Amino acid sequence: MTTTTVPMRAPKVPRKYVPVLVTFCLFIAMFVAGGIRYEGFATGQILLNVLVDNSFLLVLAIGMTFVILAGGIDLSVGSVVALSTMIAASMLSGPSPWPAPVVMLVVLAVGTVLGLGMGAIIHYFEIQPFIVTLAGMFLARGLCYTISTDSIPVSDPLFTSIAQTRIDLGPELWVSPSVIIGLVVLVIAMYVLHYTRLGRGVYAVGGGEQSALLMGLPVARTKIAVYTISGFCSALGGLLFAFYTLSGYGLHAVGWELDAIAAVVIGGTLLTGGSGYLLGTLLGVLMLGLIQTILSFEGTLSSWWTRIFIGLLLLVFILLQRLIGWRARS
Repeated sequence: MTTTTVPMRAPKVPRKYVPVLVTFCLFIAMFVAGGIRYEGFATGQILLNVLVDNSFLLVLAIGMTFVILAGGIDLSVGSVVALSTMIAASMLSGPSPWPAPVVMLVVLAVGTVLGLGMGAIIHYFEIQPFIVTLAGMFLARGLCYTISTDSIPVSDPLFTSIAQTRIDLGPELWVSPSVIIGLVVLVIAMYVLHYTRLGRGVYAVGGGEQSALLMGLPVARTKIAVYTISGFCSALGGLLFAFYTLSGYGLHAVGWELDAIAAVVIGGTLLTGGSGYLLGTLLGVLMLGLIQTILSFEGTLSSWWTRIFIGLLLLVFILLQRLIGWRARS
């Protein structure tokens, strides 16, 4: 009696998870390389500092992920961040300052309404998202200068308290309240994206708007909703940045829309929509933050090297997405 041995095959990773897995492996490799090269780099607090310094970008990128998954783009997020800091700082200063909780609600409402308006124009007037959100970018940035052309400091006790609070996680480990807010937003967004009708609609619209219409999905409501979510996230990111800097300024967050798009793409979300995960977006934000941290440890490199590395990473991940698309079709 003879027996045949069946060769064991390694479990195959589904193609849709490959970009996220590549980002994760690259992040680990960079962290290990940094730990080998720099003394005091491989510590838990370094990772937490990346989150502390980028919690506002994480919230922005979460909103941008919804928009890109639905096949759109939002160029207004950086300007809405600046507008949010200006509204908050101007309302909190002056001879009769507003209560901080009311200011926060006003800022969030302004960002949400701006996003809702852009989403409605994009859908009902059938205008390209690039054009509408570009107009929104100029509008929000211009509104900043109608408030003031100078930087406005924030000295409100609540804002100052949030800015100076440290939440201890263990010996020599801490995060700021902004990190907790950013992670809570991430968890809620993951639930909405993966366990609700809206989330399924976002993927379906990004995969093919006409197909989604034929399936009877609420395309209009979904498209408007993603820009509304992005507007809300931009305003919330602006509040977190106001906590971080304790100031409002019209030149805050210049170019952040590109950073948010880069984080989403590096996290594995397809720029054409329909495929991607918020976990990848978190990894993309951590990658951008880790690049800045490595450059600060190096000390001899200019900050422009951050842009060069981000550009190279973007090229690599866009080529990776194209390669995966070709293999899927073949």
